[in-house]
Amino acid sequence: MASDWQEVQCDLHPDKAGMLWDLVLYVPTVGFLLLWGVKLWYAGGDQLWVGYGLMFLGSFFAIVGGGRVMRRMLIHPQAPVALDISRQRVRMSLKNGQSASLIKNIRFFSDHAGKSFGLTGTDAMGNKKQYVFHRKQFVEDDFMAVIKALDHYK
Repeated sequence: MASDWQEVQCDLHPDKAGMLWDLVLYVPTVGFLLLWGVKLWYAGGDQLWVGYGLMFLGSFFAIVGGGRVMRRMLIHPQAPVALDISRQRVRMSLKNGQSASLIKNIRFFSDHAGKSFGLTGTDAMGNKKQYVFHRKQFVEDDFMAVIKALDHYK
């Protein structure tokens, strides 16, 4: 396997189809939680604390869903916009102009459907970093090359 190693460099693109699926998932969930929480909050009585809990969950899912959509669309400042894979490290160029490198304990996790994969590792400062990439963020040939290169880190 060491003899056929090749470095891979590619740019990422916004995943509009994935963003739509995320919106279909998060918008009704957040709406239901917030509206039901407000209803129980204004009802008062014994249901007041349940209303607080539902509004907290609705706010939490809105923040998580918003971050997920922004990362898929490459809007979030910490979203990777380019990937550079070599034998020693995996470097990502981020939206805010900085770069993040995974140099130790790099692990590659792919799903069984082949639609996404995760990378985790430690940077030069010793901080653990995790990234999730989706198939639609890549050109198809780049995606296959990236998967092949990252198999080294399984």
